[in-house]
Amino acid sequence: MSAMNANRIAPLALYQEVAERLRERIFAHELRPGTWIDEQAVAEQYGISRTPLREALKVLAAEGLVTLKPRRGCYVTEISEQDLDEIFSVLALLEGQCAATTAEHASDQQIDELVQIHEDLEEAAARGDIDRFFEGNQAFHARLQQITGNHWLQHCIEDLRKVVKLSRHHSLFSEGRLEQSLSEHQRILDAFLSRDPSLAEARMREHINGGRSALARIAAAREQAA
Repeated sequence: MSAMNANRIAPLALYQEVAERLRERIFAHELRPGTWIDEQAVAEQYGISRTPLREALKVLAAEGLVTLKPRRGCYVTEISEQDLDEIFSVLALLEGQCAATTAEHASDQQIDELVQIHEDLEEAAARGDIDRFFEGNQAFHARLQQITGNHWLQHCIEDLRKVVKLSRHHSLFSEGRLEQSLSEHQRILDAFLSRDPSLAEARMREHINGGRSALARIAAAREQAA
């Protein structure tokens, strides 16, 4: 089977499938920020018409992953340092609320689940396994969002985190950030165990802001090197 045929999407597939494939390519930085999307080439690659492709691009535009330009097409959204400042400030508020709700309302069993995830983070940190730590970190935050039971809050956070993935950098690659992040998670977990909503919220905000600071250090270092 040729590479072109392997990439084709069945005619009956919905435009959501096209959007998901493009989303994965954007997150993998195969389609990098600022890249114009060649609609004809993509449609031919997937074996589809341009109609479902354009519907898929509207979905991605609503998520902030691509920017549509009338009569010109669209390109993968470029995210600035100011964008990151603004996004992380909102994330700190939303995820802080998740932490406060968890500390106040989570069951003992749910807290135990978070403890287990944290133990996985400790093991990944001890091995210096950034990929595994990242996955554990994602699981920790996702579980917090689920515990709140507020699907609107969860939806907002997920959308913002999608846009953050457009950043060319990863905070855990900042020197010392993995260990710092682990310590921040422990402090958040301690607030959960003590059932202190205010403390949990404050420590979560510190954690989110710590991630933003790490990204800023990486960007500054890259700029200086360039």
